[in-house]
Amino acid sequence: MWDERYNTDDYVYGTEPNDFLREQAALIGEAPKRVLCLADGEGRNGVYLAGLGHWVTSVDASSVGLRKAARLAEHKGVALTTLNADLTEHEFVPASFDAVVSIFCHVPAAGRPHLHRQVIRALKPGGVLILEAYTPEQVHRNTGGPDTRIAPPPPRSSTRRSPNWISSSAGSASAR
Repeated sequence: MWDERYNTDDYVYGTEPNDFLREQAALIGEAPKRVLCLADGEGRNGVYLAGLGHWVTSVDASSVGLRKAARLAEHKGVALTTLNADLTEHEFVPASFDAVVSIFCHVPAAGRPHLHRQVIRALKPGGVLILEAYTPEQVHRNTGGPDTRIAPPPPRSSTRRSPNWISSSAGSASAR
């Protein structure tokens, strides 16, 4: 599906970073930091962070999208590592990233627990997760989100200090 969507000369979501990411990027810390961009598609977010001086790995299931990400990085004169992987199965090296960025990362419900464990595993102690995700109401807006209804996660309370969670849903941000 994503290979087909990205198989065009145009950048489907443009080449500028996601607005929420641009607003929150300073939370990653002073460059260079090691940053993992999940479901980075054509690379607009990873390339932006690389332009800020971070060492970025953009991961996506679409090889077509990642080839375009590499071209965008070359055009912008930044280094970008790409990884073609299924996020419902891939295992990241423990404590290897200072930050994980997840902007509208779509995975099937059955694969989410694995991905969530991998995010926690990949983050260094004190690491930051920047997350923006669709709410179930987004499905009917036909903006590229998942085509199945998604039950929101149950509320949870935690006194855990690491990693730092920054999330947005429908444009509002919260830190946990």
